[in-house]
Amino acid sequence: MADISNINILIVEDDEYINKLLCGIMLKSGYNTRSAFSGSEAEMYLKMYDYQLVMLDLMIPAISGEQLITLIRKDKTMPIIVISAKDEPGTKIDVLRLGADDFVSKPFDVEEVTVRVEAQLRRYMVFSRGNAGANTVTYKGITMDIENHRTFINGMEMTLTAKEFSILELLISYPNKVFTKANLFEHVWNDTFLGDDNTVNVHISNIRSKIATADPDTEYICTVWGIGFKMHE
Repeated sequence: MADISNINILIVEDDEYINKLLCGIMLKSGYNTRSAFSGSEAEMYLKMYDYQLVMLDLMIPAISGEQLITLIRKDKTMPIIVISAKDEPGTKIDVLRLGADDFVSKPFDVEEVTVRVEAQLRRYMVFSRGNAGANTVTYKGITMDIENHRTFINGMEMTLTAKEFSILELLISYPNKVFTKANLFEHVWNDTFLGDDNTVNVHISNIRSKIATADPDTEYICTVWGIGFKMHE
């Protein structure tokens, strides 16, 4: 990964103790941190500075965590890790649909948070590891700039989250291969697949929706029923 001293993390949490704890964990790992205690304060910092990762509580004043995810995803692609006591399955699915990359339930384990941050940053900062020497991958109207983490469809830029970018990059890199949900999850999330289809399904659905908005007349990702997903021939 790139020099971690150049990695800036925004921690959005209105509980002063938890905010300070998360800052301490990240500082101990060598990252730079900035604290925000409300959604509006976070929005201001996001306009003023660049961050490589956002850690976000949902129940924050002024602008909710869900609203902030939507605002971020209008033009930014850095990973968002939600850390919340609202750990109902429906809540997790909703924030993933909005564009969050991971969800950690409170109370959290310090080591787990550290590992999840490392995994997200690894995917975000080093996308070309699986395609050493390749700067771009293309398929039909899609061109992906691996080094700069930019995606274009018919010449127009399409904004993808870090996870969405990784999934699409993998599919396009091997267009004839059918990837199971376990394949995608273990490659992109760098974790063991435990049979939860929702996470992968939500991200595939988001990618399809964004592609359809830019190129509604062309099919790109197809479902191979009972197996998984591949690029459409």
